[in-house]
Amino acid sequence: MLTHLFRMHGLLVASHQWEVIVGTVTLTICMMSMNMFTGNDQICGWNFDCPKTEEQILSSDIIILTITRCIAIVYIYFQFQNLRQLGSKYILGIAGLFTIFSSFVFSTVVIHFLDKELTGLNEALPFFLLLIDLSKACALAKFALSSNSQDEVRDNIARGMAVLGPTFTLDALVECLVIGVGTMSGVRQLEIMCCFGCMSVLANYFVFMTFFPACVSLVLELSRESQEGHPIWQLSHFSRVMEEEEDNKPNPVTQRVKMIMSLGLVMVHAHSRWIAEPLSINTPVGMPQVSMDLDHLSPRRIEPEKPLWHFYLTRMISMDIEQVICLALALLLAIKYIFFEQVEMESTLSLKNPMAMSAPALTPRRPTETCCRMEPYTSRSLTPAQNVAALAPASKEERDEVIRPLSAPATDPQPKSIFVVGGVEEEFKSKIDKPSLLQKPRGLEECVAILNNPELGPRLLSDAEVMLLVNSKHIPAYKLEAMMERPERGVAIRRQMISAKLPFPSALSSLPYTDYDYSKVMGACCENVIGYMPVPVGVAGPLHLDGKQFQVPMATTEGCLVASTNRGCRAIALAGGASSRILADSMTRGPVVRLPSACKASEVKAWLESTDGFQAIKDAFDNTSRFARLQKLLVALAGRNLYIRFHSKTGDAMGMNMISKGTEQALSRLQQNFPELQVVAISGNYCTDKKPAAINWIEGRGKSAVCEATIPAKVVREVLKTSTEALVEVNISKNLVGSAMAGSIGGCNAHAANLVAAIYIACGQDPAQSVGSSNCITLMEASGPTGEDLYISCTMPSIELGTVGGGTNLPPQQACLQMLGVQGASQDCPGENARQLARVVCATVLAGELSLMAALAAGHLVKSHMTHNRSKVNLQETPGTCTRKAS
Repeated sequence: MLTHLFRMHGLLVASHQWEVIVGTVTLTICMMSMNMFTGNDQICGWNFDCPKTEEQILSSDIIILTITRCIAIVYIYFQFQNLRQLGSKYILGIAGLFTIFSSFVFSTVVIHFLDKELTGLNEALPFFLLLIDLSKACALAKFALSSNSQDEVRDNIARGMAVLGPTFTLDALVECLVIGVGTMSGVRQLEIMCCFGCMSVLANYFVFMTFFPACVSLVLELSRESQEGHPIWQLSHFSRVMEEEEDNKPNPVTQRVKMIMSLGLVMVHAHSRWIAEPLSINTPVGMPQVSMDLDHLSPRRIEPEKPLWHFYLTRMISMDIEQVICLALALLLAIKYIFFEQVEMESTLSLKNPMAMSAPALTPRRPTETCCRMEPYTSRSLTPAQNVAALAPASKEERDEVIRPLSAPATDPQPKSIFVVGGVEEEFKSKIDKPSLLQKPRGLEECVAILNNPELGPRLLSDAEVMLLVNSKHIPAYKLEAMMERPERGVAIRRQMISAKLPFPSALSSLPYTDYDYSKVMGACCENVIGYMPVPVGVAGPLHLDGKQFQVPMATTEGCLVASTNRGCRAIALAGGASSRILADSMTRGPVVRLPSACKASEVKAWLESTDGFQAIKDAFDNTSRFARLQKLLVALAGRNLYIRFHSKTGDAMGMNMISKGTEQALSRLQQNFPELQVVAISGNYCTDKKPAAINWIEGRGKSAVCEATIPAKVVREVLKTSTEALVEVNISKNLVGSAMAGSIGGCNAHAANLVAAIYIACGQDPAQSVGSSNCITLMEASGPTGEDLYISCTMPSIELGTVGGGTNLPPQQACLQMLGVQGASQDCPGENARQLARVVCATVLAGELSLMAALAAGHLVKSHMTHNRSKVNLQETPGTCTRKAS
């Protein structure tokens, strides 16, 4: 009953905004103008002199009031700070409007209606500020901002009023009754404060129920009309606000307790005010005399000796110390709030980025309110081409049936750094029960005509029509990004098509896809894109290496990894740093070719290993690139199959494509000498790429690097919490003997792959190449005059990486490379940036090995992982998961 009543009230207020606002303002002005009813004769100012009564003020009272005022200022500051974190200027502005108008109504009522005496107003104002609560106003504003049209604004305000109204009403009633008890205390100052408190609660309630929802509805309606009917206020993080607010309904037990308290307090007030014998009623005999005795306290008009501006300037300058403290605190917080706090950017789901709203949905739900505009409907009797070309005016009913996406901006904005989760599917899902303006897509022929028209194109097709063209093979599904006006829209449409085929249609709701530069991905990094995967990136450092300092980016989801590496970097820094060298630099490709016989294959092998044969192959290979330079050939024979391992420098690129191109040309040259030679595969696993292989461990691949450091005994004890003797023993037993027992190839280390993979993901390398790149042998031995210092080295023969090409072209990965100073190609010495990155990788592995081995030696590994590497979140059971409770 109450819910229905408040819903009707909210709908009435939101539908008649002007009437409610004008009525509220008129009532306020009327109260302000009722001076004849108040008879207030205690107002003092520029031309009225008020005799001051001697009043003893205790220093403790001043301290308490000052603290109270400061608490009130800080409370208001934190309320506005919480509002600012919502990232919406609309929420902030609307809440500010609510606060200002509530204060205005309160002040007006107090000054003109309550009492003739304003003594105690300054003391009561802090308590009034403490009673202001913007949470309900913000919740109602979020209800409104989660709408897509003005009709939805009214419906959502009514719905929000139905959810928030009963709770807010009961809270206001309880607050008034509780604070009102103080008006019966007999203490004059306390009575004034409590009276002001009750009026502030009533003023907030009055504004919340009338003026505030009307203003919210009017502001959003005007902002929509100013943007040609498009909602500019819609915010992605408010898309599920209605479900969340309704799920957070107050506890019914709490509500019943409040109602019982209210009834009890009503009885207390009734007994004190109407039933009990009033003690303050006296005979009116002495009243005239009292009046006469107080005449000398009345203000009297005077001729001012100084101008008005000088009077108020003097009053401002001659402030008390408590006023100075409060004013200084308010100014400092205001300056901090305005100039030193970051504000989250407005959601990109707005008119300036129309296609960002074309998110996946199972069924279209107002797909054009956010990314489309209405265009005149044309007669269906025309041909498809004429129908597209001749756009004639139509009635409103006909215009509602045809909806077109907004044309994309002339220039694409720069990629934003905002992280937006692709959770808009939930918003679409929550609205699918509402009638859609788009009844059905246009015919296939008409859509094809629009698509093939260079002046129109896909920007005038709705998402449903694009999906129709994909299903009919007029648009290849893998070319959606290239054929749409913006790649992001192609990704959004593909998500819609994929979502309908998944076991859980909302599975993609938490996979982000907006605000990403897909132009760097298309044709280079990924196909059939449906989003991107955010991975946390930590930093370890500073890493002291070869006289330089590096902050090492690491992308990982393994807790403790970055912290452990950071400890290793600290130990290396306290030891004076690490040193490194590049031992070899050559990428490899190993094709397999077949000859008619093993004897013929042996002849080819002998020719390749001769000086003339190698030079002929080298000339053909080197002509394919500015950077590819063939260094040597390693030839192996198996029957009549010949495996040729090409070793080549590749500059700053990792170089697989470069060396494959050179290998192909070299094999063509080889076939000129041996026409019977047959190329079986350009890669015969003799490279070896992305697989554990002894040949990479022995011969090397990519960059071969070594890094070393000597850690003083004091650092071993104080930073690593262990001893050199224990570290050496664990290294021999684990990394050497243990790896040999396991038959490990290149795995004579503790966790080199952890560090390699983390740096590779952060810096745009191929994560699969961490298989061969993590080949490492870690050696430790005692050193120094007393044998208590620790010498540690890491040798890594096959670090496969580059600083140009592939994932290094993506902006986030480029940022991590820039952190290390190795982004792009080296201008001074080709290949130097890639070699420097390899040295950093090797040194970071050394830091990680040092810290992990110390944790193992000290027995701290399990304890640290239980503390830092376990999820604190109680994950909800997903549907279909078999649990003991379910079984």
